[in-house]
Amino acid sequence: MEISSSSTGLQCPIRSISLPSRLNPQSIKVEAELNKLKAWETSLVSTTPLCAETVRTSLAGLAELYVCVEDLILSPVTQQALLQHQNGIIVEEALEGSIGLLDSCSVVRDLLAMMKEHVQDLESVLRRKGGDLSVGSNIDAYMCCRKKVKKEIGKGLRELKKSENRIRSNPLFDLNQYLSMVVRVLREVSFITISVLQSIMLFLSAPASRTRPGGWSLISKLVLTRQGASKRGGEIFNEVGSVDVVLKSLDGSIRSNNVKIDVQPTMQRLQALDASIEGLKGRLDCLFRQLIRNRVSLLNILAQ
Repeated sequence: MEISSSSTGLQCPIRSISLPSRLNPQSIKVEAELNKLKAWETSLVSTTPLCAETVRTSLAGLAELYVCVEDLILSPVTQQALLQHQNGIIVEEALEGSIGLLDSCSVVRDLLAMMKEHVQDLESVLRRKGGDLSVGSNIDAYMCCRKKVKKEIGKGLRELKKSENRIRSNPLFDLNQYLSMVVRVLREVSFITISVLQSIMLFLSAPASRTRPGGWSLISKLVLTRQGASKRGGEIFNEVGSVDVVLKSLDGSIRSNNVKIDVQPTMQRLQALDASIEGLKGRLDCLFRQLIRNRVSLLNILAQ
């Protein structure tokens, strides 16, 4: 799996993983969960748009994958093999990689929390004040938040690329068949985790893409939603982008002293975005806990 260093999309060649399941029964479950996520990864470059629900589903699948990996790591034969090989060098490699994944996951969690706070603030203000002139300051605050989110996402994508490069640069050990399977699992899981985290960041960055005959750009596939998507001037937006659109329209109406301002379309978009953020946050919290549990299990191996 290749992840572009830019924030313009994912490069995901079709590939599945086939593990020697006879070596450990847990590897059957790992293989099944990995291939589910590989199918999701492939869908990013298909004609099916990536919606908020798809992102949530990928997060849920990733959490399930980590449960299976946990079972594999806790297997006595796995722990013994990992500990005996060069004083646990494979475990140390996995621990180093887990730091970057936890950091990236924390960044996304913080961005979601910040956006949710501003969304709910706008919802509250619009319920109380409608299209009052004073609402403009709240809209400005939200737009500043969006700019900060996009800036942080740019940094986050670069860090994910660094994490991927570090994993790829790790040496290929001279291993027996069993350890080779374990190393391959740990690295594949890291790669798919990077892919899922990157997709969330791209989703939150909410770029708009001009529609054109013959297909969409990859970014428009990433941000277009079946439900909650909006179009304006030939552009396609997801829940995040559609809120930007309606807020700019509302702000323009307020500044022009339009006495007939309907805030309901804006409220509906904000509510949809609020629900999307809440869904992503719940799934991401679950993944974060799994990442920590996985790291603790690896540390326990070295402590033996």
